[in-house]
Amino acid sequence: MKRKCLTCILLVLSFLFCTGFTPEEFSIEDLDEYEKEFEAEEVTACSYSSVKTYMPISMITSKTSLQYKFIEEHMTVDEKTGFAYDEDGFIGVALGSVFGPIGTRYYITLDTGIVLPVVKIDAKSDSHTIDGCYHANDKSVIEFVIDRKTAESFFGVGGNGLIKNGNLNNDERLKGRIEKLELVSDEKIQKDDHQMNMIDPDNAVVVNGTGIIK
Repeated sequence: MKRKCLTCILLVLSFLFCTGFTPEEFSIEDLDEYEKEFEAEEVTACSYSSVKTYMPISMITSKTSLQYKFIEEHMTVDEKTGFAYDEDGFIGVALGSVFGPIGTRYYITLDTGIVLPVVKIDAKSDSHTIDGCYHANDKSVIEFVIDRKTAESFFGVGGNGLIKNGNLNNDERLKGRIEKLELVSDEKIQKDDHQMNMIDPDNAVVVNGTGIIK
């Protein structure tokens, strides 16, 4: 019985250590230590812009749109930051048409080492973008879809009346230009032999806050 309990505990710990973050653990504080959970293929970035704008999620109002339906079925608004995230912790953003349909997910690595796991929940109009990539006016690729009131309270409002003066790149937790773009699949990353050994109760003698000590 004790052996079975220990196995269960170690399986849970291994899951926590090897995933990105769950909705219950959602935090932008740890994006510089984010661990990718899904298989992904690197694709060519159409822009390396550092600009990160935002739009209120309340602007998506058409109940028949793919955006509205996807948000209703998959997204939760974080009560602290105002960011929207899906069941796997991917942050909701608006992207241009070159990034594919609603629901497409990416890992965006910034040159600061920060990894942004994002999911496309709104589409930037081609009439507002250059080649379906970045916004014509401000050069932004990433446009966070947020609850504005909550985000204003968390990030603060600049002198121009906009959150972080209209560019969330001004926040150190999100700062950096795009360095790498990866298209995320639905397949989870397979655990390697080292990770499998971690959940073998015959090899583990102590479990503490920092992991498993053999």
